[in-house]
Amino acid sequence: MGHRLSKIATRTGDDGTTGLGDGRRVRKDDVRVAAMGDVDELNSQIGVLLCEPLPDDVRDALVTIQHDLFDLGGELCIPGHTMVTDAHLARLDGWLAHYNAALPPLKEFILPGGTRAAALAHVCRTVCRRAERTIVALDAVGALDAGGSAVPLAATPRRYVNRLSDLLFVLARVLNRVGGGSDVLWEPGRTAQ
Repeated sequence: MGHRLSKIATRTGDDGTTGLGDGRRVRKDDVRVAAMGDVDELNSQIGVLLCEPLPDDVRDALVTIQHDLFDLGGELCIPGHTMVTDAHLARLDGWLAHYNAALPPLKEFILPGGTRAAALAHVCRTVCRRAERTIVALDAVGALDAGGSAVPLAATPRRYVNRLSDLLFVLARVLNRVGGGSDVLWEPGRTAQ
């Protein structure tokens, strides 16, 4: 990752293209660029969540996840490059086990809501699911490296966002409890009063 931006207004994207980490330029509507954008949006939404009062352990996990998402963006930016590893997945699995252990089992579907922090975690979860769908779409169309050879997308990025969306769901439940509330349960067939 040797390229650092020294100026932001480069005007190189005025023609509707953007540069990848391997030096190639692609259209801004390329599925790879869409995946990178969805991951970037998720990182920004987590930044908004971090503006809320949060337990220190949740805050630390989310900050680590922001760094992971930058790694993921870097991997998406350079076809064939690996930055997200099994260690990233193991960390998510550890957090999932830890936070799930303190929650009651779900017997109903829940609505995104409750405390502001929990609602923001649900927004992060839905953006994460979109990033996952875009990464799956990128995997389906394949990628070409700078030499025009096919480069398969590693499975780890897809697995990472899948598990991260689960963790964000669990964290929303945790944040509702920390805020003095509980899950907001879906009431099938509810009509306006």
